[in-house]
Amino acid sequence: MTSRPELKRITKEGVPAALQKAHRYRVLNDSVAAESICLDVLTVDPANVEAVVTHVLAITDQFHAGHAADRARAEAAVGALTDPYRLAYYQGVICERWATGILRRAGPRSGEIAHEWFAKALDWYAKAEAMRPAGNDEAILRWNTCVRILQREPGIRPRGVEAWEPSLE
Repeated sequence: MTSRPELKRITKEGVPAALQKAHRYRVLNDSVAAESICLDVLTVDPANVEAVVTHVLAITDQFHAGHAADRARAEAAVGALTDPYRLAYYQGVICERWATGILRRAGPRSGEIAHEWFAKALDWYAKAEAMRPAGNDEAILRWNTCVRILQREPGIRPRGVEAWEPSLE
């Protein structure tokens, strides 16, 4: 094969089944395949909110590698959401998952850098909470997860704040 193969378009009728496959691939930790399926769906149905959300989540599943291009792709993808609540909520998810990825990579000053991203996530979740639909507490749940991580991990702290550990003497 001398040239690169062309992408093929799925049918509009195949969108529901494709989205089910995307969800399944995320569960199987194959976020690259899930992302690809979402891109196929968005090609034929650009306003499909489920595809946009799944696309954002599939990209953030890849944050463990720490590529800034992944974060930029997630931020571009979330920009397709028109609902202000969902936009704020998923911006928070991006920030929270980026912070978690930073911690997993455990690089120099990762606690300080992660703290900044958790703070951004909390800001987005607070915005989402203020405009959430009745009975929808998902922004509160994510907020509480971030706060518990910050409480549990003393190494996650603002720049310039030293970790304090009690002396056992």
